[in-house]
Amino acid sequence: MGQPRHKLLTAEDYFQSPDEIRWELIDGVAWDMAAAPVILHQLVSSRVEVTLSTRMEALGKRRMDDGEPPFHCVLLHAPVDVRLGDITVVQPDVVIVCDPAKLANGKYVNGAPDMVMEILSSSTAKKDRRVKLRLYQSAGVPEYLILDPYGKTVERYLLEAGQYVLPPEILGSEDEIELKVLPGVRIALTDWFLED
Repeated sequence: MGQPRHKLLTAEDYFQSPDEIRWELIDGVAWDMAAAPVILHQLVSSRVEVTLSTRMEALGKRRMDDGEPPFHCVLLHAPVDVRLGDITVVQPDVVIVCDPAKLANGKYVNGAPDMVMEILSSSTAKKDRRVKLRLYQSAGVPEYLILDPYGKTVERYLLEAGQYVLPPEILGSEDEIELKVLPGVRIALTDWFLED
């Protein structure tokens, strides 16, 4: 896990830093990003992105064919900046944003995404399960997924009345998931995990 630096900073400080330096800003504290993710992390991340992208495209087409309102959700993946306030900017692994106003600046997501996924690695697990869980809850992220590529599980946190329901729903590789942002779309988690 990255170690916190000690000077309190703002989102403006974050956006003025050189692009080649990767870090996150959480409650005014700068956190160094871990080294580049391991191959397993990247392979699982790619599988998630392909699956979600394909399902989102199919949902959008189905809605158009059925004469329903257009589907405006957008899938983004790391590195993408998500500004959650004046002193917090993070780079989640995968996000889905359904409010075009949050993307209007063309540079970063401005506000809580509709879904955030963090893919665990040994260097980020504690931060993802503690620091970011509290952060996403307080920012109002409706759905937070923590995907463990080693244990082949997904922890799903759903926001109700400003709090994540505990304990989280725990799903394994044999399960399916229907994301709140993709109603009626069931995803087999075997599509996300690598076979042994």
